[in-house]
Amino acid sequence: MAKKLGIIAGGGSIPRRLIEHCKTLGRDYFVLAIEGNADKNLIDDTVPHMWMRLGQAGSGFKKFKEEKVDEVVMIGTIKRPGIHDLVPDLRTTAFFAKIGMKALGDDGILRAVIKEIENEGMSVRGIHEVMPEILVREGVLGKHKPDKQAMADIRRGIEVARTLGELDVGQSVIVQQGLVLGMEGIEGTDELIRRCGEYRRKGAGGVLVKLRKPQQDMRIDLPTIGTRSVLRAKESGLRGIAVHAGNGLIVDEAEMIKTADKEGLFIIGVNPGEF
Repeated sequence: MAKKLGIIAGGGSIPRRLIEHCKTLGRDYFVLAIEGNADKNLIDDTVPHMWMRLGQAGSGFKKFKEEKVDEVVMIGTIKRPGIHDLVPDLRTTAFFAKIGMKALGDDGILRAVIKEIENEGMSVRGIHEVMPEILVREGVLGKHKPDKQAMADIRRGIEVARTLGELDVGQSVIVQQGLVLGMEGIEGTDELIRRCGEYRRKGAGGVLVKLRKPQQDMRIDLPTIGTRSVLRAKESGLRGIAVHAGNGLIVDEAEMIKTADKEGLFIIGVNPGEF
């Protein structure tokens, strides 16, 4: 039998997909749903769960132990927390004191959380280890293909995104006709797309490029795209999306491709080493 799975659920629909995956396989699981992030409509009374603030992570680890969780997956988006969210319980206070400056980077606190979970005797897995079909495939995923200009913009986007990732800042870049319209910071990809819509130039639209950071642990915060990404890109005048093949996630691939085909956008899984 598969080991009992603990799911630390942020926002978006992927946590629910993982829950449904466990139900389909009959795999035992328990969810720690993060307040202000996890969708209350997706975490209902049929799901064994506990709601917690980010500052209650220590209590959450204790709950996993009580539930006899063996493996843990952290999945879903996490908004920048407010003061209330971070008010720590006693155990989390000690945790924050221990990690110190590591918490300042995008991924530093997540890597520290992984280490803390593993110190409790549980194994941390990536969503791709549990649901490998969720990873982005390499190549064009719909009926629309990038032209010569779009491929040049993708190449430029990969170059910039690599540097951005090395600095542990963000995963996404938008390039139009060789010009970098914007780079992702703390605002997230959706806001980046919206903001760059204000800067778009006449002529061929831009391209969103999303890559896993070079040093990023595959178990946390992989670049993710879905139908919402396509619709936001369309609204901002983009022509397509390039995402890291084998290192990024797709939310409901069939629906996303159907939407991209309808809206005239291309979706392509890219291997940065080939550019």
